[in-house]
Amino acid sequence: MKAAVLEKRGRDGLKIMDVPDPIRKPGEAVMRVRASSLNRVDAYMRDNGQGITHELPIILGVDGAGEIVESGPGSHLKPGQRVMLFSYEFCQECRYCLAGEQPLCLKAKISGEHRDGSFAEYVSMPERCFLPLPDEISFEHAGILPAAYNTAYRMLFGKRALLPGETVLIVGAGGGVSVACIQLAKHIGARVLVTTSNEDKLSKAAEIGADAGVNYRTEPVSRRILELTNGEGVDMVIDSVGEASWGESLRSLRRGGRIISCGATTGGNPPVELQRMFIRQLELYGSTGGNMEEARRLLSLVANSGLQPVIDSQFGLSDIALAYDRLEAPERFGKVSLII
Repeated sequence: MKAAVLEKRGRDGLKIMDVPDPIRKPGEAVMRVRASSLNRVDAYMRDNGQGITHELPIILGVDGAGEIVESGPGSHLKPGQRVMLFSYEFCQECRYCLAGEQPLCLKAKISGEHRDGSFAEYVSMPERCFLPLPDEISFEHAGILPAAYNTAYRMLFGKRALLPGETVLIVGAGGGVSVACIQLAKHIGARVLVTTSNEDKLSKAAEIGADAGVNYRTEPVSRRILELTNGEGVDMVIDSVGEASWGESLRSLRRGGRIISCGATTGGNPPVELQRMFIRQLELYGSTGGNMEEARRLLSLVANSGLQPVIDSQFGLSDIALAYDRLEAPERFGKVSLII
């Protein structure tokens, strides 16, 4: 099969090559990959990978959707069945798995990070990692859901859910998770504010539901957010940027508000501002990925609501280097889709 194999770090180390089809292990199923997409972690794996236990060479790719081609005797999965990949191989035995929190599994292995992934014609994963894909969702849309949209779903509706009528600030509109947050927050009736450095992105955010936006290059974010909320601040901030935005994010929160982080693209050690945290009784929690139940709910929402996941651009597997370039493009808005 054709696959994107990382042999060494850097752009030149990721190559499209012919490799053996995956051999299905007991309890696993093999999916013919129809679509995938690029995430920040795919760039991190290509260029660094530090802290993620793996060996090279490895097939990259976290997201995936396609059709089952092989499964074990008595499996609930049948050849030809449309499925979406749940990227976590989880143990089903630790306290977190037993509580339904698979992303926290003590033995988790993620496709494209700890084991061969979905930038290939076929991928093998445990049968429990394939979710039935409703007919209403195309492979192209399903291929961008697992990481970005499931992460967004968990951030918004996980530990303390965003409620209809509340106001959320989404920092850095344009990335896959941020765009997903805009759509999902608007879907439940929240007021959505965004930040970006690009006027075109502000317009695109408005087209998918953002109520107002701030260009952080031309005006202080927190001052404008306070103006937009009558001096009170927002109920929730979604921040995946990190050091560069953190101070303004904290100052944009109302008393008792909460800030959720799923990334640190500009650095992971911002000033905590403990006095502000405890005096204003702010909440801070991290989030990454989503559990199986959240993935099922997300699929049901997309299938039944008419929500259209935002694809910025599409590339074939042979053009994966160009897809990585687009992932880093400042003007990107939405997900970079990979058609296998």
